[in-house]
Parts: sequence; C-alpha cells; structure tokens
Amino acid sequence: MSHPAHLNHKGFSLVEMAIVMAIVGLLMAGLLPMISGQIEQQHRSETRKAMEEIRNALVGFATSQTPPRLPCPATPSLATGTVGAGVENCAISTGVLPWVTLGTSETDAWQRRFTYSVASSVTGTFGTSFTLTSVGNLNVLSVAAGTAVASGVPAVLVSHGVDGAGAYTPQGSQLNASADLDQVDNSNGGLTFVSHEQSQTFDDHVVWISPHTLFNRMVAAGKLPY
Repeated sequence: MSHPAHLNHKGFSLVEMAIVMAIVGLLMAGLLPMISGQIEQQHRSETRKAMEEIRNALVGFATSQTPPRLPCPATPSLATGTVGAGVENCAISTGVLPWVTLGTSETDAWQRRFTYSVASSVTGTFGTSFTLTSVGNLNVLSVAAGTAVASGVPAVLVSHGVDGAGAYTPQGSQLNASADLDQVDNSNGGLTFVSHEQSQTFDDHVVWISPHTLFNRMVAAGKLPY
C-alpha cells in the first residue's frame, strides 16, 4: 500500500537549519546599519523641527510679556516632576530649556534636555527690560576660537545630538563632556557656542534667535518701542 506523497516530506535537518540561520544572520547584519542610519536621520529631522518650534515659542513668549522679555533658563539638575523642574530660574543665565514655562517638549529625539542660554539684557532680570538698542552677549562661532557666525545673540538653544555629550537627562544628571572642543563650547556654560556641519566628532544641533528677528517681531506685535 502506497503512502500519500505529502507524508514522505521530511523536516529540515539541523544542518539545513544552521544554513538558513546563517543566511538570515548575514542579511540582518547588512540591514542593521541601514536601519540604524534611517532611525538617526529621523531623529535629526524630528529634533530640528522641534527646535524651530521652540524658537518660535521663545519669540512668542517675548511678545506675550509686558514689558517684553525672553524666559530665563530652567535649573538643569532637577529631575522631571520635582518642584521647579522645567520652570524658568532667573538666577541663572545658562541651563536647560524651561519647557514647563513655555509649554514645549522637554527633550530632543534622543531623550535629552536642550541646553538654553540667554543674555540677561533680554530676560527682564535686574529690573531691566529690553529695548531696540539692547545687545545680547552670546556669540556663535564656526569652530572653537574661530570666526563668528553670529554676534550679540540674545539666546541660543542646543541639542547635543546622538552622543549627548554634555547634555542633561530628565533625571537631572549631566552626561560626560565630549573630547571634541567644538562640542565642549556648547556644554560648558560659557558665552560662546559652535555651529557647523555634522561630522564624526561633532553632532550638536544649534539654533539661535537673531536680535533683528526678535526686535522686528516685537515691533510688529506693538511691544517695542516700550
């Protein structure tokens, strides 16, 4: 009596399974770098979009204040959810973005807080409010100790990129500083920042508010001259 043909089929042998797994492994090894690159590109795009929205929120905050002013930074070392976290603290000029005060996102696409620095001349601290002649004290350079890309800037916002060097986490801890001097400028709390094309050692994203843009928006909103 003959058996049905389908009953003669055998399962994969261990050798055949090993070959299949090896092929799958090779395919995955080739795909992972591509997938990782796509994810990082998406993170960069999301972060750039978020930073543009934050820049608009900062200017919008200034137009809503009487007298007009930009918000102070938030204390970087406070963990999310604790008292004062994300709320502007006008005792400091460099910290993290005051996301609670502004109603914006707390972190970039890598889940690290944005560094935010602002000139005291435009925050309304020390009993002052900015005017059409106010000058910021922040500078954006092409490289560390290099030429200026922008001078007299009132406010700078930094995402520390995929490596997160120098950034603060939502737990309030600061990641180790970078060995790249350009990235060090963006996390050391100084008055100079660096912005240039991404490289193997530099992955920060830096945006700033131009004084001309800020003043034009204030005039258009009827906030200046004050």
